[in-house]
Amino acid sequence: MTLSKTQVCPVEYSGGLDNRLRRLLYKPEKILKPFIQRGTIALDLGCGPGFFTIPMAELTGSTGRVIAADLQQGMLDKVRTKIKGTVLEKTISLHKCGSNKINITEPVDFILLFYMVHEIPDKTRFFNEIKTIIKPTGSILIVEPPIHVAKADFRKTLETAEIAGFTASSGPQIPFNKSAILKPV
Repeated sequence: MTLSKTQVCPVEYSGGLDNRLRRLLYKPEKILKPFIQRGTIALDLGCGPGFFTIPMAELTGSTGRVIAADLQQGMLDKVRTKIKGTVLEKTISLHKCGSNKINITEPVDFILLFYMVHEIPDKTRFFNEIKTIIKPTGSILIVEPPIHVAKADFRKTLETAEIAGFTASSGPQIPFNKSAILKPV
């Protein structure tokens, strides 16, 4: 994922990524429900403190699985603390990405890219690696924030994904955000 620690949201700010106000604004279950059913194998890439990871695991049920992946061990430790001693420990696996590679080889049905693609300098490399992870029938939800990502930049990101072998269509309406669904061609 070719990131430097200065480009990603630091662990110290993780409270801003998982709080009641954010839960009211984004309603994780509502956003994820169209993409995740019982038995789904899902990847929460750039999972942070697990804001979406836990609702994903609840939707996949005991027959599914969620891979919570992040570049920062501190974020994964926060997820570990939340699920320790719960049934979700069996459903959620934690994965630390390398600085230049996601390093996941297991095919997945769904990938969530929420507020993280703008942090990736080499998007071509990133989408080429994503292409090796997503199942041919899978889907990817990409959501980018309004302040960090201009409309033209989001369009350019989608063009990069299309060159890597995806089709892009409109994503769900998430207030003030840009979203798209990517499917492998």
